[in-house]
Amino acid sequence: MGRADERGARQRGARRAGTAGPTGIRRFFTWRKLLGTFFGFCLIVMGAFFVVYLMVPVPAANAEAEMQSNIYKYSDGTVLARTGKVNREIVGLEQIPKDVQYTFVAAENKSFFEDSGVDLKGTLRGVKNTLTGKGKQGGSTITQQYVKNYYLDQDQTVTRKLKELVISLKVDQKKEKSEILAGYINTSYYGRNAHGIQAAAQAYYGVDAEKLNVAQGAYLAALLQAPSQYDWSSASETGRKLVTERWNYVLDNMVEEGWLGAGERAGLEFPVPKAPRPAPGMEGQTGYLVEAANAELARQGLDEEDLKGGGWTITLNVDRKKQRELEEAVKDQLEEKLDREDSKVDATVQAGATSVDPRTGKVVALYGGTDATQHWLSNATRRDYQPASTFKPVVLASALENESRTQDGDPIGLNTVYDGTSKRPVKGSDTPFAPQNDLGRSYGPVSVQTALNRSINSAFAQMAVDVGLDRVKETALELGVPDVNFPERPAVSLGTMGASTWDMAGVYATLDNHGKKVTPTIVAKAEHKDRTVELPDPIGGSVVSRETADTVTAGLTGVVAQGSGVAAKSSAYEAAGKTGTSEKNRSAWFAGYTPELTTVVALFGESTAEGGGQVSLTGTANSGRANGGGFPARIWGDYTLDALNGGSDASFDLDVAEPASPEPDPDPTPSETETEDPDPTPSETETETRDPDPTPSETETRDPDPTPSQTQGPDPTPSGGVTFSPPVEPDDGSGERLRPQD
Repeated sequence: MGRADERGARQRGARRAGTAGPTGIRRFFTWRKLLGTFFGFCLIVMGAFFVVYLMVPVPAANAEAEMQSNIYKYSDGTVLARTGKVNREIVGLEQIPKDVQYTFVAAENKSFFEDSGVDLKGTLRGVKNTLTGKGKQGGSTITQQYVKNYYLDQDQTVTRKLKELVISLKVDQKKEKSEILAGYINTSYYGRNAHGIQAAAQAYYGVDAEKLNVAQGAYLAALLQAPSQYDWSSASETGRKLVTERWNYVLDNMVEEGWLGAGERAGLEFPVPKAPRPAPGMEGQTGYLVEAANAELARQGLDEEDLKGGGWTITLNVDRKKQRELEEAVKDQLEEKLDREDSKVDATVQAGATSVDPRTGKVVALYGGTDATQHWLSNATRRDYQPASTFKPVVLASALENESRTQDGDPIGLNTVYDGTSKRPVKGSDTPFAPQNDLGRSYGPVSVQTALNRSINSAFAQMAVDVGLDRVKETALELGVPDVNFPERPAVSLGTMGASTWDMAGVYATLDNHGKKVTPTIVAKAEHKDRTVELPDPIGGSVVSRETADTVTAGLTGVVAQGSGVAAKSSAYEAAGKTGTSEKNRSAWFAGYTPELTTVVALFGESTAEGGGQVSLTGTANSGRANGGGFPARIWGDYTLDALNGGSDASFDLDVAEPASPEPDPDPTPSETETEDPDPTPSETETETRDPDPTPSETETRDPDPTPSQTQGPDPTPSGGVTFSPPVEPDDGSGERLRPQD
């Protein structure tokens, strides 16, 4: 071998020796192996994801996602109240305008209608941000946000984000895009305690979702990115600038996608939302109305547990205008005259009222008390007080319906004559009863019409015995008087059972409706996405004949025209009614009606001491004796005039066999007939002052509850006048001492 060959051999050997190591490493990390390893890893990841995909089910909705408030509305659709933990009312996509639907897609996920429900890049970025502590990710699809809101929680963890990805894929495969979009819009939080678009539409624009326009929808869609920062009413200048930019971004995307015309877009102005208002609470009359509605629904099988689930829209029959007028009437005629702070008597006064449309049975207004958050028991529906002489027309109705006769065999009608002597013992009763008339007055022979006008106890006690106490009770229950402590004794003629203004409104509405049964109904409809409550017809069949009902009505027009109810009299409407004052002056009532409206108003004396209890109303607003012809009748008249928009030409269409014949007034002195003290204790009756020179207005209207200056009631500071001893309380035979009532 030559030198040259040896040198070449050495060089080749050196190269082989020098490349032995690197060749081995390269052999281990060849690009083929690296690529194979990568694909192998991807297969492992894909396999693991497939396993996870199979193992992670679509869970049930989280509890909060399905929570809704119950919405209570007036008859005109105005929201009265919302109840429940979450302010949400789920609405179907068909109730959201199409262009408003598109605003949410344009704001969050323009490819929503074509994508598979996930944004892999955005999700990976979110996982990275979570691992590095950089906070929330962006870029999630509408489907992913819906899954997060509806199925999962708001925790920012890797596990939750992986679940979100898997569930989003499954949900996109199982649900229609429209269902996903509706779910997203209904579960998102918009600020102002509004969950879902319906609550947001009300909170920001005061309209239902179906009334939103595209500009308003774009604002709500933009709002979702930062609800508190973008709320116009509280946003900083920067926040307002940012939300305006995002609003424009949403609309521009809609034009780009062909969902909004460029010309229409150019004409849109930023829709500044309304200032925030507190959510309707239970204060004032609201709580009483909601309570009455819930009680009625419970009677139809919808109990408290059903309502707890939320999602109910309950529309009431309550007329918002009439409700306001009833509240104002109580304020003007009663509350402004009371001194609840410094007067022990005034502090005990509770007012209640129920107003019904006699042709439909709808409860159009209700007054439950001063404030449902302060006095929880509704004075409109409570049954712990006696309706007193408002029951007397029921006795007459029973007499007419049963064609009853007096002890002398005379048929009972408005012209039938009874002995109106005070403390006259009733005849024909196994239970002795000698009721005293108001203030012990004796009237002698009087017609039934006069007995109604003057609320003469002795006449109606005898009439109840003549009819038969069992028949009186039967008629009463048919008309709607509740069977609460209902005695079958002559004293029942004085209304000694328990009843509410709601109950008595039904009784008088039935008379107003010519004898066809009226069941007061406050709920117009109750709807839920899963069910609707079937409500019975408030108008039933005849429980007394038309002639019976109309004859009673004819008699009650006399009570308003010239009897104890003259404070309710007005030339603006035709009215019928009856006063009532229970024993010991504990409650005072006026039940009256026009051809179009039936309303019962009552005052109750309720102790302010712990445990409550019934107390006398005497001295209310320094006006002496409280009676049904006073505050209740004046409240009734004030409300009725306004509720009828200043009056009505409607007249009673009466079918009366025997109209009442004109009869001289047996007690023409106003000062002697205006009050009807049911329980004159010594302190209340020691003096009776009389106005020596009444003005024409005082004698013509015969105000049944004048103030002390009008001098028909007892003067708390005696200055002379007629004095008399308190009457002896009669006994109905049961051992119970009964005091005279009107």
